[in-house]
Amino acid sequence: MSNVIGTPAAGGKPLDTSRLASKENLEAAGQRFEAIFTGMMLKSMRAAKLGDGLFDSKAGEQFRDMQDQQLAQSMSVHAPIGLGKAMTAFLAKNAGFDGGGGGA
Repeated sequence: MSNVIGTPAAGGKPLDTSRLASKENLEAAGQRFEAIFTGMMLKSMRAAKLGDGLFDSKAGEQFRDMQDQQLAQSMSVHAPIGLGKAMTAFLAKNAGFDGGGGGA
């Protein structure tokens, strides 16, 4: 049976590493990862509400989820928590680049 693209070969590294071809791709992946993580954190915080609001509805929840998603995207660009940068540095080290995300 042949290996499927993306599954590790005998050495433990994935066969398709084309997405790791540039530092910019790694930095974009780190930023997207941080946005996803921040979005999950916001969603978890919303789920821990203390009570139901007077005007809560499914439509309101859907728009609030979209707002949280946009907020997470914005936070990953303008006020990152550092998780994406750490992931970028780790992947860059494993891909053979000289370092992650640049300066401080």
